[in-house]
Parts: sequence; C-alpha cells; structure tokens
Amino acid sequence: MRKIIDIHVHTFPEKIASHAIKTLQEKSGTVAFTDGTITALEASMSKSGVNHSVLLPVATKASQVTSINNYAIKLNLENAQSRRIISFGAMHPEFENFHDELERISKSGIVGIKLHPVYQGVDIDDERFVKILGCAGEFGLITMIHAGWDVGFPGAGQALPEKILRALKNSGNFRVILAHMGGWKIWREACELFRNTQVYIDTAFSLGRMVPGDNRWNDQDLNLLSKDEFVRIIRDYGSERVIFGTDSPWSDQAQTIHEIESIPELSQIEKANIFFNNAAKLLRIA
Repeated sequence: MRKIIDIHVHTFPEKIASHAIKTLQEKSGTVAFTDGTITALEASMSKSGVNHSVLLPVATKASQVTSINNYAIKLNLENAQSRRIISFGAMHPEFENFHDELERISKSGIVGIKLHPVYQGVDIDDERFVKILGCAGEFGLITMIHAGWDVGFPGAGQALPEKILRALKNSGNFRVILAHMGGWKIWREACELFRNTQVYIDTAFSLGRMVPGDNRWNDQDLNLLSKDEFVRIIRDYGSERVIFGTDSPWSDQAQTIHEIESIPELSQIEKANIFFNNAAKLLRIA
C-alpha cells in the first residue's frame, strides 16, 4: 500500500470550527469537505489512506502567534509517537520578537512555519517578511508560503510569484514550499520563475475543478489545472520537488489522491516522490 503525506491541511479548534468554516465558505464561494475539526481530518485520513497530515495554521493577527504556536507544540507532543498529525507554527509580519519566537518553536521540535501574505495583508517582499524568511532559514525551519491569487480575495496580489522570488533572493532562504503548484491561477508564470531554484511546490487546490458553493462562479473560472498541464508543471520542476497537498477541508483527500493516481503519464516513481518521498525527507519521516 502506498504511503501518503498530505503537506497542506487546515483545522480549527472545536469551539470555533463551525463559525470559521461558514465564514470562509461565504468568503470564497466554495465548499468545505469536512467540518474543519481534527476529528473530521482524522476520519478523512483513515478513509483516504493518508498516513500523515501537516497542519498549516495562519496567524491573521500578530497577537495570535504565541497562542497558535503553543497549541502546535502541544499537538505535536501528543502525536510524537505516530506523527500522524504534524503542526507547523505560525508567524505574522507585525510580530515584533520574531527571532526569539522562531528560535523557541524550532527548539520545541516544530519543523516549519506557514506564511499567508494575502490573509496577513502584507506583500511577501516587504522587509518584515524578508527578515522572517531569513530568520526561519537560520533556524532550519521549512517555510510554507501561500503563492499566487487567493480564491477568497479576488485581485489581492500580496503573494504574486515575482514578489515571492524577490523576497527569497533578499532573504537568502530557499528552504521553502510554495503552495498551490507555485502560484494559484498563475501556474505557468510561477513555473518560469521558480523551476531553476531550489524551492518545492505542493499540489494543494490546483488540479481539476473547484466545487462552487454559490452562483458567483462562471464555468471557466471553476477550472484549475488540467491533467496535462499538471503533468507538464511536474516535469518542469522535477518530481523530486513536488509534494502532495490537498488544502483540506477545501478539497477532499480521497478524491485528490484518486485524481493523481489516475494520471497514467506519471510513473510510479514520480507518484511515490509526490505522495511520500519528498515530504518524508523534509519532515524526517522514515
């Protein structure tokens, strides 16, 4: 049986999950496939055969950073044996004592952080993000960056590929995963910019079609990457730099696995790299 790591999932605390999912569905006009709780994620993992899922918490305010990271540390300790659920930490560009906080979470065993320039309302090439990226690299933390447009914020350009590349060059940190195949809805441009760098990309919310939650979307807007385009991008980067991610609960883990498994043009070696080998190397999972 194939081993699978989902590098890109989200959950919310039980007490706010229902409200958070409702708000984000209304904001994005899309459908959630779970109720957003860890319990629902674990059920999805069991159903789909995912061995490990990586939580990517987003701090939308600087004041949330410490508490989010404390929760991540606690969760990782609870899952230390199986590492079935692994949580990254959070950072915000307005968090002043970022150096000490990144050092603290690194020493705690957290292996990475998530930055979401769109949700955080700051361009990724802003000096504050550049300093955070450099510091994350100093402490050996993986940095997952939301890349490209965002389904819930039409026209928000804080994470455009050229800005990300500028930030990486200025920080000197390329130990980075770019979410959504390098740049959501700007895939070819992102590929041209990043394919000769060392960055990884993940597959989250990039293959097939979105499932609409309301009538704001026209038929063409629902299209994501076709299977041919998906394969072409993987070949341009090399399968050693592509990591499986779903963006659960915004995509269904089982369906996303099926869609990739059913692409005959991808070899078994390429699929093994994408589904497990690349993430296992970064996360130090045997």
